[in-house]
Amino acid sequence: MKAVAIKDVKQFEIKEIPEPKADGKKVIIEVSKTGICGSDIHYWVNGEPKGLVMGHEFSGVVLDPGDRLDLIKGDRVTALPISPCGKCEACRNGDVQFCPETWNQAVGLSVDNPGGLTSKIAVRSDMVIKVPDNIKDEEVAMVEPLAVGLHAAHLGRIAVGDDVLVIGAGIIGLASAEFAKKEGASYVAITETNKARGQKAVDLKVADEYYDASDSDLVSKLMAKTNGGFDVVIECVGNGAAVNSALSLVKPGGIVVLVGVATDAVPTYTVMAVMKELVVQGAIAYTYNEFKSCIDLIARKQVDVLKFVDDIVPLERVQEAYERLTSGTDAAVKILVDPKK
Repeated sequence: MKAVAIKDVKQFEIKEIPEPKADGKKVIIEVSKTGICGSDIHYWVNGEPKGLVMGHEFSGVVLDPGDRLDLIKGDRVTALPISPCGKCEACRNGDVQFCPETWNQAVGLSVDNPGGLTSKIAVRSDMVIKVPDNIKDEEVAMVEPLAVGLHAAHLGRIAVGDDVLVIGAGIIGLASAEFAKKEGASYVAITETNKARGQKAVDLKVADEYYDASDSDLVSKLMAKTNGGFDVVIECVGNGAAVNSALSLVKPGGIVVLVGVATDAVPTYTVMAVMKELVVQGAIAYTYNEFKSCIDLIARKQVDVLKFVDDIVPLERVQEAYERLTSGTDAAVKILVDPKK
């Protein structure tokens, strides 16, 4: 079967890979839609690991239920793409994102487990979740990034009336801003270097205002706007400039949630965190319950994720889609892939 795999720095190739075989345990899924994630872009930019077939945000149909007695062929599903051990304290508490084995065999994030940039995948049966009939395939493929935004908002401990800043208007930033509103924030601002994306956040009504992150007067403008800083800042970029902006723009005693993944060391002045007695909170993925909650929110029409979907492309246009998402000028924040197109 055809698959899109990493070939080199910012370069994919379409190659043939073996179809997954039923083993009586894993669920075999025919992929319907797959999302392109910001973490996928990191792998593509670095060109490693070569041969990786990405795609950990997906919807699909059961071809073989494995050892899941509650599933049958034809059921529509998604799954947490992770590989927690199920035995450690974190797993027993439902915090599967902390398990040391969570990413070792993750679908679409490890070479041994191809993700949704192909037509059929094998997924651990205990991670598979059946979805309601009233959710479209495109919506199901948006559950995973939506859950990341929900987790970030929860960790920010947002209270009714809070001023919240989201740094970065990619899909995780937009999802975080959406949930900041739902948690009761009275004012949500977003900063972004890509002006088209920043304006889109306002147009989609997930943010009240957009500010150019490259503006040399950004800090003074936002400090004046908020009379001394934001209650919560959710950082969704993962570079030094974004992290330092977060520390500068949160008010004394406030919370900074670090969602963006920095692959290099980030130089910063910790005196800002010390003098303002900040809570600097890391955020990784989501809990199992948050993932399921996002399915429920979509099914109950509490969240409209289709407004974030900019395009749906076949496997042959994945390279083009990644180039578009990293252009710095295109307004697109989420492109889905349809392996059957």
